[in-house]
Amino acid sequence: MTQEELTLENLGSSLDDLANLDPRGYGVCKILYRGARAYQGEALTMNAAKKLCTALRQDDVVYLISGFVLRPYNKAETDGIISTMLLARCLIQGFGVRPVIICPDECMPAVEGLASILGFHMTDLADLFSIPLTMSAVAFPKDATAAENFSDTLIDTTGMPRAVISIEAPGANAQGVYHNAIGKSVTDLEAKTDILWEKLYKAGVLNIAIGDLGNEIGMGAIAEHIQKYIPYAGVGACSCGCDNGILAKTKTDNVITATVSDWGCYGFMAAIAYLKKNLELFHDGAMQERAMRKAAECGVIDMYGWSIPAIDGIGIEMTCAIVEAMRGCVEYTLRLRETCSTWFEKTIEKGFFA
Repeated sequence: MTQEELTLENLGSSLDDLANLDPRGYGVCKILYRGARAYQGEALTMNAAKKLCTALRQDDVVYLISGFVLRPYNKAETDGIISTMLLARCLIQGFGVRPVIICPDECMPAVEGLASILGFHMTDLADLFSIPLTMSAVAFPKDATAAENFSDTLIDTTGMPRAVISIEAPGANAQGVYHNAIGKSVTDLEAKTDILWEKLYKAGVLNIAIGDLGNEIGMGAIAEHIQKYIPYAGVGACSCGCDNGILAKTKTDNVITATVSDWGCYGFMAAIAYLKKNLELFHDGAMQERAMRKAAECGVIDMYGWSIPAIDGIGIEMTCAIVEAMRGCVEYTLRLRETCSTWFEKTIEKGFFA
């Protein structure tokens, strides 16, 4: 094992650990992480970052899928769309790619508002390649037939994307039903973005899925584990009458699970910043706070229904602390690489890390 290999393993695990802190204490993130880590075989954030950094080139198209609409408010939640926009910033600055945000119509005001404070431009798909520092966004259909047609048209317009990344986007179960966290159907509320995901997955496009429960796109990758240990996920466990549970049927090659999907995305971005040796690709706590406040102003809501700058019940202070801790991990790893080289050599010699 080399120093860089050991760094990637341990930094990735640290970022995973931060993404899976459990302030609520009910352990769902720990359950998911064990299954995801066994599936992936290495740190989740670093695995996904390595795959993406290897794949992306200037002007590649990357699809970013997000947006979960909550009942009974019929509004989109903050989790997912905030980190999606921050990830778009990271990818534009780090790779010069052309992100396309794919979300329900309820997210569009937040997409436009966040773009205005994060420093890049929004344009129509027709102009995606004409202007630097640009992304596009499309509101995806909620009707399954329309979603099929829209998917084909979107791919024809942009060309096949180099990668597709889903962050807290709903996925249907094996019966075609979309569920909220407590097993109630939200099928009529949700954009059918998993139809697009399936097309890209089958086409072999690099795919990364981020979730925090099991009802999100890609979580079918660890189906057996989720159905066994996550409430409402097993066959017959949901409360909508479909008798198939909340587990999304879609799979992914690269899964990231976290306490909050946004936190998983932040760990992913921090790993990208390390691999690109550029900490500025990953935002800081001040930008995180601005993004959370702007999203709330634009009408997306916390998971518990409050119109406040919080994500899954967790407010600005702790979320910013998570971001700053992740930044610190990357910053010190980069800064102390040469200073600690002898310690790496001696540690590797001891054989604990195979």
